Amino acid sequence: MFFVFLILWIVFNGKFTWEILFIGMAISAVMYGFICGFLGYRPAMDLWGIKKAGAVLQYFLVLLLEIVKAAFAVIRVIFSSRYEAEPAIVRFRVKLRTNAARVLLANSITLTPGTITVSQEGDEYVVHCLDKSFAEGLDNSIFVTLLQKLEEEE
Repeated sequence: MFFVFLILWIVFNGKFTWEILFIGMAISAVMYGFICGFLGYRPAMDLWGIKKAGAVLQYFLVLLLEIVKAAFAVIRVIFSSRYEAEPAIVRFRVKLRTNAARVLLANSITLTPGTITVSQEGDEYVVHCLDKSFAEGLDNSIFVTLLQKLEEEE
């Protein structure tokens, strides 16, 4: 996290000088100390983040790909003169251990065009779909698989 703060400091300054670097290191150290002391952050979280960086990047690349695919599916439904959309509300359960994974799944569903997470309580999700075909496989989607893989590696 220290390096994230430092990189942000340099980017926000818009240029690189030794003075900006040293001041940024001091400010980043103070910020890092603050989040460790008062916000419950632990240095072990940095190691976890480094270890999981590949899997998290993979998740976000898959999310981006699914957003693009869903956008074309929504366009096809909207502009098709032969096909009439059949909206649906579906309920399903997914076994994810952490609240962060559950919320990330709900947000990923909502970010994907044609679907909106209406509610999420525990393992149960209620999702509105523009068309009932969009509801197929929500409970065992690639998002669920990748999140379960991320949780296993903890």
